[in-house]
Amino acid sequence: HNMLRTLYRMNSLHNSMLVTERCNSFCLMCSQPPRDVDDSYIIGDIMQMIPLMSPQTKSVGITGGEPTLLGKDFLGIIQCLKRYLPATAVHILSNGRNFKDWDYAHAVAGISHPDLMIGIPLYSDISSIHDYVVQADGAFDDTIRGIINLKSVGVRVEIRTVIHKLTYERLPDLSRFIRRNLTFCDHVALMGLELTGFTRSNMDKLWIDPKDYQPQLREAVRLLSEAKVFVSIYNHQLCILDPELVPFNRRSISDWKNEYMPECESCVRKNDCGGFFSSSKLRHSAYIKPFSD
Repeated sequence: HNMLRTLYRMNSLHNSMLVTERCNSFCLMCSQPPRDVDDSYIIGDIMQMIPLMSPQTKSVGITGGEPTLLGKDFLGIIQCLKRYLPATAVHILSNGRNFKDWDYAHAVAGISHPDLMIGIPLYSDISSIHDYVVQADGAFDDTIRGIINLKSVGVRVEIRTVIHKLTYERLPDLSRFIRRNLTFCDHVALMGLELTGFTRSNMDKLWIDPKDYQPQLREAVRLLSEAKVFVSIYNHQLCILDPELVPFNRRSISDWKNEYMPECESCVRKNDCGGFFSSSKLRHSAYIKPFSD
């Protein structure tokens, strides 16, 4: 077939394993639109791949679809990672809904992985808004229960919020909700929109220039950091961020899809900036401008 597939790059910090394309949500801005297919063969591939990876690997991601739909096989992947890559941090992206089953949350904790975190999206403090964004009734309640169950058994949890037209206005309210109810979470990531997957077909519903939601973002970050919640801003460019927010900015875009615009070439802060998703050629902030000395 003359085909070569790269499953893992030793020097990258952005290796992640797509464990299934199936999902029980249908998020309006999903970057990996779900497919209802039997892709259980992937599990075998992954179980063969993990023992071949370098034990020096700093971190690895597990993503989908929704990884927890694999049931016991999901637990098996975590056990395999612990066995062969005990020094590698594992970051799992999950909608958290299946952890409303306390036994399942408890089973993950029972593996006692030394460095594991589950990133769970929460898009609003109002259940109907969250459920609309993820296109699944009852998802908000499932997610909150899942987060609480995971934390009650000692699993580290990151709350992730993608900022767009449907979520930006209530960002400060969401921060107050987290302050009141979920301060025990380990990290909150406030994220810029990736213009791929379903986002392209829902662009008019979702797109807002990041410059336009800086006041809400600033208040949200202030509320969280005052409450000693560890908070980061992902997928944003330094030139559009409110100066107060720059210390919270992280270079978060995976190296294989991170690009810069022509106007960034002369910028003296380019190396500190998060840059752009390659999909941002479709649309990006109207306020991109290089910093000079």
